[in-house]
Amino acid sequence: MSDSKIKKNVRDAYSDIAKGIKRSCCGDSSCCLYGGSSKALGYSDGDLKAVPEGADLGLGCGNPVALASLKDGEIVIDLGSGAGFDSFIASQRVGITGKVIGIDMTPEMVEKARENQGKDDFGNIEFRLGEIENLPAEDNIADVVISNCVINLSTDKPRVFSEIFRVLKPGGRMMVSDIVLLKSLPPGVKNSIAAYVGCIAGASLKEEYINIIKFAGFKEVEIIDEAPFPTANLLGQLINEDYSLSYDMLKQVEASLVSIKVKGLKE
Repeated sequence: MSDSKIKKNVRDAYSDIAKGIKRSCCGDSSCCLYGGSSKALGYSDGDLKAVPEGADLGLGCGNPVALASLKDGEIVIDLGSGAGFDSFIASQRVGITGKVIGIDMTPEMVEKARENQGKDDFGNIEFRLGEIENLPAEDNIADVVISNCVINLSTDKPRVFSEIFRVLKPGGRMMVSDIVLLKSLPPGVKNSIAAYVGCIAGASLKEEYINIIKFAGFKEVEIIDEAPFPTANLLGQLINEDYSLSYDMLKQVEASLVSIKVKGLKE
């Protein structure tokens, strides 16, 4: 499966979600399950009430904003901002003197985020179309970079973390929620487009993921939370999406997936 084919399928999948076309990829509260519960991912009732209607698509595998310790006046970049959910929450934490830049590669998601922005007073947010491997942002601009279950979808993770490092100011920090593996996936799952869009096939081994972050230049890299990846509906849904996958293959996946929250500092 070529990188270009993977990227097209990921873009098409999230374009459908932005248009309201339901897709089932993963399990309950998982990164790509349309309509999942954000409360199960660590968001409060206050968070949910603070965002415009239509911003919460139930996507993600954690709450990076809660752990980023955002401050008034900070500039935040949100990678894979989707319909703007995390960006809207972050915008309230940084206040009117701060700024949030949401970046997404899917035109329909950027359009949806901008529509949501128009429903309320979120003048400190800017949504940009762009890829996380080539961020449309200048060097040393951000105090904080956040991302919620998006980097696993990239076929060039070293490039992504190099870009995060580039756009952060000296002393800046990143807080990422993502899916990683405890052991390698069976080839049938690794090569499945449905499993890739479902935030599974593109996931890296945990140790490899952390090493990529360190190689990009980050210091004080630390996993601050780790939890089993919820797979209540994963087996049947993935088989429905891709008939080449067997139940036995996917049972092997269940014990492999974990959700992590990892931080790093640019000195």
